Amino acid sequence: MSQVEESIEVKAPVRAVYNQWTQFEDFPRFMDGVERIEQRTETLTHWKTKIAGVEREFDAEITEQIPDERVAWTSIGGEARQAGVVTFHRIDDTTTKVMLQLDHDPEGLAEAVGDKLGFVKRQATGDLKRFKEFIESRGGTETGAWRGNV
Repeated sequence: MSQVEESIEVKAPVRAVYNQWTQFEDFPRFMDGVERIEQRTETLTHWKTKIAGVEREFDAEITEQIPDERVAWTSIGGEARQAGVVTFHRIDDTTTKVMLQLDHDPEGLAEAVGDKLGFVKRQATGDLKRFKEFIESRGGTETGAWRGNV
């Protein structure tokens, strides 16, 4: 199992940043390699990815969700094995620190080599930068929100 930890500061209030992160079907707009996410229930999402030519489909279950604080998940079934948590930290009224912790299990030789070369870490860093650009380009306004607790 490999681990990635990344963070970024976003020029938007914590509520807007958290709300945007709960809009899983928007992830393909800023996550490279994510082709589609379907929100099937309040706690179940279905992912279709294509990263470095490798296609995967899997379900992910939201295991914990606390508004303005954290979203945690784990994959279930399918080919991808991962778990993670994103936490949201208020810096001030207009700035939020987003922290990502991701545990993943590379599948096969190509993914293991890519992981050793830092591909997953670079992917996470890029995705967080694109998330920042996405919400900041909208003036800190989210596309939607889900404020429930899990």
